[in-house]
Amino acid sequence: MTGGNAIRGTRVGAGPMGESERGESAPRRRVDYWCANGHHTRPFFSMDAEVPDQWDCPRCGLPAGQDEQNPPEARRNEPYKSHLAYVKERRSDSDGMAILEEALTKLKKRQGR
Repeated sequence: MTGGNAIRGTRVGAGPMGESERGESAPRRRVDYWCANGHHTRPFFSMDAEVPDQWDCPRCGLPAGQDEQNPPEARRNEPYKSHLAYVKERRSDSDGMAILEEALTKLKKRQGR
């Protein structure tokens, strides 16, 4: 038994379409980029668009530049830091103890001790 769907087996946009139905393409250009791993990428840009100096490599994610002989360096990955690690960078243990004592004194004063 067949369904009553006349467009069964097709998808939106399928079929013979050309420039006449989609309109004129904007003038564009390809720009070459190379990453430190030697991957070559050629994205399209509009002729009036500003071309970026760097582009993320779609294969490895490293930054890619337009100079094949001197690709940009890989970004330095910072390890995850907890909130406590950032606080310890700003304060010494003695500073932390002084702040803790001050907070405890205020708390005891509010509680009437």
